[in-house]
Amino acid sequence: MFKNLLLPLGISIFLGVCQPLSAAESAIIKYYIFQGSVSVSELKQLSETGELAPALAAQLKMANQKPEEFRKILNRRVAVDAVFLSKFLNSFFGESLLDYATEIVHTPNRTASRQALRGALVTSAINDNEIQIIEVLDNYPTSEVHVDGNRLLDLINQIESVLKKMPRLPF
Repeated sequence: MFKNLLLPLGISIFLGVCQPLSAAESAIIKYYIFQGSVSVSELKQLSETGELAPALAAQLKMANQKPEEFRKILNRRVAVDAVFLSKFLNSFFGESLLDYATEIVHTPNRTASRQALRGALVTSAINDNEIQIIEVLDNYPTSEVHVDGNRLLDLINQIESVLKKMPRLPF
């Protein structure tokens, strides 16, 4: 009888640990010399509905970014098994990728960025075995996340490239 309780308890603990205690409320997005704060809820609105909040519209215009292209970046899906992703990100190769990634997506003071991004990525993949930038931003465990918009698409391409090669990695 005790063994029958262990599996549900273990799953509950795992899911509880993987849920962020707090989520990013705002993103500081930098494009070239322009840097602006935007709420994650406004980014989610653009991502989900295509509707652009006036403040976000102004910031994208100042950064010379087309809203449709920015929406595609936010919604780009990268398929990955959440358990495998967790194992990979805790490996030497995964930590190297996280070190590169945290140059682009990081905490306000750049401390514990690797751990924060790892948690956001794995949490994003748990429900559907895929990650999207909008989910990562929404699951980021600090109230503010900093993003280098110039390099964000390169980061997504890099992550996707590495994840496609993962079945060949020794885990």
